[in-house]
Amino acid sequence: MAKNEGQIVIKKYANRRLYNTGTSTYVTLDDLAVMVKKGEDFVVQDAKSGEDITHSVLTQIIFEQESKTGNTLLPISFLRQLISFYGDQMQMVVPSYLEHSMQAFTEQQAQMREQINKAFGDTPLGKNLQVPLQLVEEQVRRNTEMFHQAMQMFSPFMAAPPAKETKKAEAKDIDELKEQLRALQTKLDNLG
Repeated sequence: MAKNEGQIVIKKYANRRLYNTGTSTYVTLDDLAVMVKKGEDFVVQDAKSGEDITHSVLTQIIFEQESKTGNTLLPISFLRQLISFYGDQMQMVVPSYLEHSMQAFTEQQAQMREQINKAFGDTPLGKNLQVPLQLVEEQVRRNTEMFHQAMQMFSPFMAAPPAKETKKAEAKDIDELKEQLRALQTKLDNLG
């Protein structure tokens, strides 16, 4: 298997085809998404120049996932906020913050799944969404608080955002998450 420091090397050719040097096969963006979900570490290189283009390929995978499924992960308000950070003096803090937030969320995911299983295992589907909703709401609140604290650490003179606007944004994010859970519940009910 051809690897680069423990990573599988994926070569992207001018014709946009992706070649997995580890398995000696051509792969698609969907195949790379499956590899990410399995936790397989890979780097994507331009076949001609050798340039690392992993970031742009992963971004392309996210774009395709967001556009082909009815259930998007990135709320519009989040996308707007993210775009607003480009060129901002706080731009350098955002990647680190997002990485740490996702890491914390991943670590808490097992606990959330256990609670969801308890909620759905102990009662008929659809009767008890309260516990999972509370867990999601609490995580959103914690992440928002951490972000505001991080912003104030790097800019102590920055005025705190008006509490009303912060609460409004949090409420909108929570409402979007609730709607996604309701849609998931509807799909589960239709399966049963």
